Amino acid sequence: MIHAFRLNSAEEWRNLVAGKLFATKPVDDFLKNEVDPEHRLKRSLRAVDLVMLGVGAIVGVGIFVLTGQAAASYAGPGILLSFIFAAVASGCAAVCYSEMAAMIPMAGSAYTFTYATLGEFVAWIIGWDLVLEYSLASATVSAGWSGYVMSFLRDFGIHIPARLSSAPYIYDAVTQGWVSTGAVVNLPAVLIVALVTILLVVGIRESANVNTAIVFIKIGVIVTFILAGVAFVHRANWHPFIPPNSGQFGHYGWSGVLRGAAVVFVAYIGFDAVSTAAQEARNPQRDMPVGIIGSLIICTLLYILVAGVLTGMVPYANLNVPDPIAVGIDATKIFWLRPVIKIGAIAGLTSVILVMMLGQSRVFWAMAGDGLLPEWFSRVHPRFRTPYVTTAVTGTVVGISGGLLPIDVLAEMVSIGTLLAFVLVCGGVWVMRHTRPGVVRPFRTPWVPIVPILGMASCLYLMLGLPLATWVRLIVWMLIGLIVYFAYGRQHSKVGNQK
Repeated sequence: MIHAFRLNSAEEWRNLVAGKLFATKPVDDFLKNEVDPEHRLKRSLRAVDLVMLGVGAIVGVGIFVLTGQAAASYAGPGILLSFIFAAVASGCAAVCYSEMAAMIPMAGSAYTFTYATLGEFVAWIIGWDLVLEYSLASATVSAGWSGYVMSFLRDFGIHIPARLSSAPYIYDAVTQGWVSTGAVVNLPAVLIVALVTILLVVGIRESANVNTAIVFIKIGVIVTFILAGVAFVHRANWHPFIPPNSGQFGHYGWSGVLRGAAVVFVAYIGFDAVSTAAQEARNPQRDMPVGIIGSLIICTLLYILVAGVLTGMVPYANLNVPDPIAVGIDATKIFWLRPVIKIGAIAGLTSVILVMMLGQSRVFWAMAGDGLLPEWFSRVHPRFRTPYVTTAVTGTVVGISGGLLPIDVLAEMVSIGTLLAFVLVCGGVWVMRHTRPGVVRPFRTPWVPIVPILGMASCLYLMLGLPLATWVRLIVWMLIGLIVYFAYGRQHSKVGNQK
């Protein structure tokens, strides 16, 4: 009896692993929501809307902050090469995302793609990871948005008390404890999140239109800076183009260019959010690759131009400041550009919040549709055809986080989640080429498996360079996710219960 009991237990364990934990969701099953009126989203996004969503998510803190800091600390004028290397690494992930989004044009991004390739358990891990990534990215940017707005208002003599415009607590790295600041809440951060939440509930078409208008504003500001700065470029500031290495790896020289690429890689995070809107694209098989790759190309050109002009205007050693673009403006003596740049930064950060919150709500919605989260998360507004429940939940969590937590603590967790998603999507493309070669692929990743391997390798390299504390926080968050999955998701999984 004991032997039989052990045998049955082993069989049950094997059935659990093969039949539920790593059960994949057939591609055809993803399309069922298209005919379900209660869960169908409105397909209204064109290719240009998707490109604007990508640009809206990518162009933000990277271009206004990281360009100067990475040049000063790592690469010098060679930061241009760093942006190119980072773009190549991002491009490998982008073409893999494009193949998956065109093949499985449904909401959920990396979660959905992983469910179709690597199975439910891995999909849950990446979905839970994306919840953290998108939420904290939105909260981080909302806190940064508040800082730029406060600075802009002060230029016109308008002062909002610090107790209503900053986080009530900061984290002291020395004592490893929380310290009260005397503030009540970062009210501007809460307000911008509330406004974006309302916009996302009202409709995807309206959200896309607002995002497009904002993107045109910030691109116009960036182009204005480039055109104004070209006349003040001194070629001597570009020599040596790659400063000699100081004797320390990553501090100038070619190793500095590579380290700079790892730092500015964060500036490209955001194109993956485009894939979360696949179920709301009019012609996803054609338009999703255009949106993902097109936005990446546009942003790469902007980054390179800004980096070239900025390091030509100001010696790179002077750019290790929170506002390197402002340092460049000071060098031109065109002081009216300062408020213009702040307007561009505010616009840029607004669009990042919008796209990241859009992505978060769609991931929640997709997970609930598969039964891994409560069914009410998957409800769609009868009039606006938007996932209003998940949007409201996302807005609440982001608003509380952005209003109460300091920006540095929020920012630490953003990158590792995105890089993990990139690794799994690149691996998923390679796996599906072997396991399901007959599936129709409107867009095909070139040079498989070389491109997926390069994408995985570059992202893993960057993940290993992140601080230990970031890994610890990720592990704690994942443990919480495992509890939720085994307590609820596995029992209610629609795919697992079919096995």
